Amino acid sequence: MPILCRVTRGDFTESIHVVYAVAVDENGKTFFSAGDPHYLTCIRSALKPFQAAAAIKGGAVDAAGFSDHHIALMCASHKGEKEHVDTAQHMLEKLDLTINDYECGTHYPSDKMTRWGMIKDGQMALALHNNCSGKHAGMLALAKHLNQGIKNYTQKSHPVQETIFALLQEYTGLEAIPTSIDGCSAPTPFITLGAIAGLFQKLGSGEHPELERAYQAMVKHPFLVSGSDTFDTLFIEALQGRGVTKIGGESIRGVSIKKADGGCVGLALKVLDGNFRALSPSTMKLLEHLQLLNKKELTRLERFSAGILKNHNQIEIGRIEAMVDE
Repeated sequence: MPILCRVTRGDFTESIHVVYAVAVDENGKTFFSAGDPHYLTCIRSALKPFQAAAAIKGGAVDAAGFSDHHIALMCASHKGEKEHVDTAQHMLEKLDLTINDYECGTHYPSDKMTRWGMIKDGQMALALHNNCSGKHAGMLALAKHLNQGIKNYTQKSHPVQETIFALLQEYTGLEAIPTSIDGCSAPTPFITLGAIAGLFQKLGSGEHPELERAYQAMVKHPFLVSGSDTFDTLFIEALQGRGVTKIGGESIRGVSIKKADGGCVGLALKVLDGNFRALSPSTMKLLEHLQLLNKKELTRLERFSAGILKNHNQIEIGRIEAMVDE
């Protein structure tokens, strides 16, 4: 049975979101699944730590002089807050490039205060504000390091993307990986939830030096991974080095959690209708069901377990909460 995320209005069920989830152990074996573990889906921005790993393994990060601060932004889907934008700008400066070299496109920050302030001041959005600007700075670093030109680095035939997908094939064991185009114009793979969970198991396993660097950068700089008052940032902070998570578009998430015995498990969740409001409650319910969080961690993240729904007069009218079939 899948995880069901129920939305109530008063005492009545108004909507139900269906969530598939998979958990993989340190041996690469599936030890829990809700729904179809072979469900093929788009990994979207949950891929970012693994795209960053390609630049790390290829030597581009060290050649550019990037720190853990910069690696964390390479793994990020950030809110466009000042620290995010400043970090991305610093990465471009280290590469001796400008925002004109970005191929990610522009959008206003998702952080409301930052966005409203910019609009009020008449400021236009820049590519630096794009939530993928750190990832693209990493791709530009890899393009420069490969010395085969930076133009069209988002094209699947470019050596940057070929390097990323070669590493992804190495991690997954897949010979062919179908792709489409992500919101930032880079290729984005379609793989199974089980494969995504396997990737996140590897991320925290400590067995791959390039993934370990990405993992530790996310742990050291959780704010850069997402931003103010977000699940990803607060989850990483709460686990204090024991785990990381990464969200992706259309409500997908990967989670990596280190166990007390030194092993690591990987989780992947997908809300089938793509609605983000169901993702955090479902993630918390899965973690609670699998007993992967301790009491202190559960307490720190408690507000994500169930959402209270209010109308425009701030009157409580319902809740959203997830259920796992026992």
